Amino acid sequence: MPLHPDIAKALAAMPAPPPGPLDPVAMRAAEEAHVPPVAERLPLHAVEDATARTAAGEVPVRIYTPADAAAYGLLVYFHGGAFFLGSLETHDHVARSLAKETGLRVISVGYRRAPEHAFPAGLQDCYGVVRWAAEQGGSLAWDGTTLAVAGDSSGGTFAAAVAAMAYDDGFDRISHQVMYYPSLDLDLDVDRYPSLRENAVGYGLETAGLKPFNAFYLGSGADPADPLVSPIKRADLAGLPPALIVTGEYDPMRDEGELYGRRLEEAGVAARVSRYPGAGHGFVQHFSWIPDYHRAFEETAAFLRGAS
Repeated sequence: MPLHPDIAKALAAMPAPPPGPLDPVAMRAAEEAHVPPVAERLPLHAVEDATARTAAGEVPVRIYTPADAAAYGLLVYFHGGAFFLGSLETHDHVARSLAKETGLRVISVGYRRAPEHAFPAGLQDCYGVVRWAAEQGGSLAWDGTTLAVAGDSSGGTFAAAVAAMAYDDGFDRISHQVMYYPSLDLDLDVDRYPSLRENAVGYGLETAGLKPFNAFYLGSGADPADPLVSPIKRADLAGLPPALIVTGEYDPMRDEGELYGRRLEEAGVAARVSRYPGAGHGFVQHFSWIPDYHRAFEETAAFLRGAS
């Protein structure tokens, strides 16, 4: 199908980016300026800020409790933003929707971002919070069963990398991994995947923008050949948790996510790849108010319940 008309309308109304190099501070401020006040956000039983004390240091987290219960499954969520944008605030609505639709207690991670913090600081924060969640299971009322990791875009990169780190460490508590249009191959050669050319222009995120957006992360010491930077480069995917990979029809990064899903299946991992028609990159963050795309949260809930 063509690009969803509501997405096309929103893209047409977007102002052209300012000339010159990307300015992380200005771009973050612009993102934060669009965050709605708390009174206008999806209500939940409880939302609280906390600090996770991890092997990587103290990491700010926000904990979303969907309803009053004696125990909960847990979902640790890593926001997107090309490793230098995004925050607990800009992705607050995503975490709230995840909590509401899944019924899980969601822990959103305020990890350290590039370029101020060199690789692997942000990844270590994410992994540390997952370990902290398991270790603090009593205070989080964890039911001891579901401990999922999820992320969108670069947060999906972290979700895949954290699952691999846990496996290599013998930490077997992660039950599921969920990736929304993940960035899984930071070798940005435009001939690597057909979608990089097919969806290069006109769908929001453009292929020409991938290098400058990822430059802050790669310039901080992240090597695209490292499987913790480009999870698709991991030689053996066997033993990783069951995966849901959500892609957008018009996303330049569509093909790497779908290839990763096929490679997981070939390695014996239960993996579901779900392509959303009419969508470009970022639709879970920016367009989940459209029922067709809010369905990604419902699909996540079904996946975490084990429904087919």
